[in-house]
Amino acid sequence: MREVTVFPSRLCGEVEVPPSKSAAHRAMFCAALAEGRSVLRKIAPSDDMLATLGAVRAIGRSAALSGDTLEISGPCAAPSAAAVDCRESGSTLRFLIPVLGALGIPAELTGRGRLPQRPIGCYLDCLPPHGLRMETAGGLPLRLSGKLTPGEYALPGNISSQFLTGLLLALPLLGGDSVLRLTTPLESAGYVDMTLDVMRAFGVQAEAVPGGWKIPGGQRYRAREYAVEGDWSQAAFFLEAAALGGEITLRGLRPDSTQGDRAALGLFSRWGVRAGWEGGRLSAAPGTWRELSVDASQIPDLVPALAATAARAPGRTRIYNAGRLRLKESDRLRAMAQGLAALGVPVEEGPDSLEITGGPVRGGKVEGFHDHRIVMAFAVLACAAEGPVQITDAESVSKSYPAFWADLKRMGGNIDGLDLG
Repeated sequence: MREVTVFPSRLCGEVEVPPSKSAAHRAMFCAALAEGRSVLRKIAPSDDMLATLGAVRAIGRSAALSGDTLEISGPCAAPSAAAVDCRESGSTLRFLIPVLGALGIPAELTGRGRLPQRPIGCYLDCLPPHGLRMETAGGLPLRLSGKLTPGEYALPGNISSQFLTGLLLALPLLGGDSVLRLTTPLESAGYVDMTLDVMRAFGVQAEAVPGGWKIPGGQRYRAREYAVEGDWSQAAFFLEAAALGGEITLRGLRPDSTQGDRAALGLFSRWGVRAGWEGGRLSAAPGTWRELSVDASQIPDLVPALAATAARAPGRTRIYNAGRLRLKESDRLRAMAQGLAALGVPVEEGPDSLEITGGPVRGGKVEGFHDHRIVMAFAVLACAAEGPVQITDAESVSKSYPAFWADLKRMGGNIDGLDLG
């Protein structure tokens, strides 16, 4: 556990937003399922990307990462079995399970941190009736054998979109048509839209039908060159910095992105941040605060940045429909509530909500819970605190944004405790 101390400072300047981790996972899987050579540009070597890179190689594909460019070629000789360490990446695990089933590759999947305890139960319900044998004591390690068959797959819409994405990626490979049916209304719809967008780019289609999707079987992914767009989830931390008094310019974002977390711009603008596009860059600066209430059902990854910003926003901010945050890399509702309380911020934690009364933020010590988004949210808030803030688990940003501390320092952050170069 590495600990940093962040001192009050004003963040200003321009930053290249890191590539979208969500889009990169999807592009890597599509390229791995294609015949021939794909070139993926703007791949950040974060821990989650390295987990998916290991998965790509484990299913018999050649993959070479040089700088931010990844070449994937395949298929090579199909392995007789695969052993995959998914590290702490929920996307790697949940995308890979049905893909292995579609390819008929026996496998053992392991993981680290909280991943072995994170839910996979809906797969245990819907995949074995379609031919995939799954041996588990309830999480990881997980042993797979058998081969998926086409048909109707039913999943709740209020689970992680990663389960839906895994099936959308895999079902086109089967010999017949399939239907993916939702049994409850869809949440995190933006992530599913992103999946379908990346699949189309690699030549594979799924047809939206009432209550789900029809997926024609016998399709083939086509190799191609693909550039990964900037990550709106990470951009939220810099919009947080703007709301808290900084003047920030962001490069690499698509204003027309299908990422659900593009909603960050609208939310922070409603809160009073002055933001605008010019020459492909997004500039953001503080404005006049307005009260905000946030339904987090479609944007769970934005909650840490929003909750941290609420600590300084006048009045009460309510964030609700956020129960799924308890199943992330940490219990993010509990982590944010405890961290805010440690800095003197009045906060009420409900089963699926936070109510935060903004005002001064004192110095203190915050637990990072080995969660990249918790650490980044409090690091930016610490710059606007009245005194220094110690944050544990500083190294956890490597899961999604290895350059975070260097970028924060370059924009004026005063940080002690890490060798940032």
